Amino acid sequence: MATAALPSRDDFAKLLDEQLGNADDGGFEGRVVKGTVTAIENGMAVIDVGLKSEGRISLREFARNEDDHGLSVGDEVEVYVDRVENADGEAMLSRDRARREAAWDKLENEFGEGKRVEGRIFGRVKGGFTVDLDGAVAFLPGSQVDIRPVRDVAPLMDMPQPFQILKMDRRRGNIVVSRRAVLEETRAEQRSELIDKLSEGQVIDGVVKNITDYGAFVDLGGIDGLLHVTDMSYKRINHPSEVINIGDTVTVQIIRINPETQRISLGMKQLESDPWEGVAAKYPMGMKVNGTVTNITEYGAFVELEAGIEGLVHVSEMSWTKKNVHPGKIVSTSQEVEVVVLEVDSDKRRISLGLKQAQRNPWEEFAEQHPVGSTVAGEVKNATEFGLFIGLPGDVDGMVHMSDIAWGISGEDALALHRKGEEVDAVVLDVDVEKERISLGMKQLEKGAPAAGGATGSLKRGDVTTVTVLEVRDGGLEVQAGDDGATGFIKRSDLGRDRDEQRPDRFQTGQKLDAMVTGFDRSKKPNFSVKARQIAEEKQAVAQYGSSDSGASLGDILGEALKKNEE
Repeated sequence: MATAALPSRDDFAKLLDEQLGNADDGGFEGRVVKGTVTAIENGMAVIDVGLKSEGRISLREFARNEDDHGLSVGDEVEVYVDRVENADGEAMLSRDRARREAAWDKLENEFGEGKRVEGRIFGRVKGGFTVDLDGAVAFLPGSQVDIRPVRDVAPLMDMPQPFQILKMDRRRGNIVVSRRAVLEETRAEQRSELIDKLSEGQVIDGVVKNITDYGAFVDLGGIDGLLHVTDMSYKRINHPSEVINIGDTVTVQIIRINPETQRISLGMKQLESDPWEGVAAKYPMGMKVNGTVTNITEYGAFVELEAGIEGLVHVSEMSWTKKNVHPGKIVSTSQEVEVVVLEVDSDKRRISLGLKQAQRNPWEEFAEQHPVGSTVAGEVKNATEFGLFIGLPGDVDGMVHMSDIAWGISGEDALALHRKGEEVDAVVLDVDVEKERISLGMKQLEKGAPAAGGATGSLKRGDVTTVTVLEVRDGGLEVQAGDDGATGFIKRSDLGRDRDEQRPDRFQTGQKLDAMVTGFDRSKKPNFSVKARQIAEEKQAVAQYGSSDSGASLGDILGEALKKNEE
């Protein structure tokens, strides 16, 4: 009888693999497979997945507790094969892992299509929360819970709700979701529907939800609109809380709707009558009116004439005498002031006001009370290189030129005689209201000095007199007629007919020369001219010695005239 051949080593290994379900051949390990419940005992479900041995899975993996697992013998379930056989010879199976793997497959498809997924927030971790996505655990950052910060998340816990997957990495087991993205998308859809029902110019009621420095946000029934502070009232409002409070119901008009950004601009003042209508007729130029200072800036002060009507007093129109002073040093907020309307621009809603125009021009008032020739007393406020500034009644200043400080000495020496704060007397020589200038003289009060206003004595236009040089300047000569007569000035161009003669440095202080009176300035001081005297002498010589038939030249005539003068 023949003996049967024994199986080879390779055949034996093949038979063993078939019985044990080798992963390389059967492909069980690391996969989700279907199995049958063969028994339920001691809180475990015994499941046959077609391997050599059965596996056991805790009933908690099928439900929240052992009594509510919902399994029966013979049920078919999906499980994950972690290992084909453990130390006890049983298959290592997992229902949770099977659920997670199935969930990952589903989530990857939904993430690729951009779909929302449903989940439950079940735990809190650092920086956010954990979310159960039907077996897969995802991370929900705290910033992605809601559109606005949420103080209490308890009402959201363990409640089925939609989420948006932001990113996922299966290899690392990492999923990040957002609830906020879903809310924003939903709100955007709702906003679009609500905006379609609104129109510009529509009047609608809303509830004030939030107040900022620049305005308030008003809920129009599911969509917010911005009520800017400048559109709350025609009058000046420093802060929106002066007009409205959170929770107030307000009636507003839709001013503008931006379909791209879905922003809505609202207004309250548009429902009131415009106070600027007819403002030009109500406030004509030159009209005096009372108002209240509402705001002070570096460039002026705003004055409210009535509710909604404000005008600007520019810093240059605030005071006749206080120049380059901050407006806050002249007026204060809430102060009642009288102003004059200077200009009205209804289109630009601007009114220019003057504060100083409501008061008398101090230079006009000074000119009336102190005519030329009158004596005034004041304090030396400042000394400059060309004269003294004297403080006068009416808060105005007058200037004493260095040549009008004292007789017989130079201007520099005269300036050195006086100091700031000194009380002095002076004569009013001239008042220029338009240029806001007052010319004073101190030497005119000295004994023997010519009287102010008549300082020219017997001099008159056309007179030729001998003058003494008091001071040499770049622009000409300061001179005095006689030894104690009136002082005047010879301009550079009047020092001679030729250019070489028109150099002031040709002369010295104390030098005497003949000049002609060509006129008088506002302070009655004479103006002298050497050139005018020369021209007049030439004309006189021609008239005396010239003849149209004599044939004599102008040089001969002048020579003859000079010769006769020497005799």
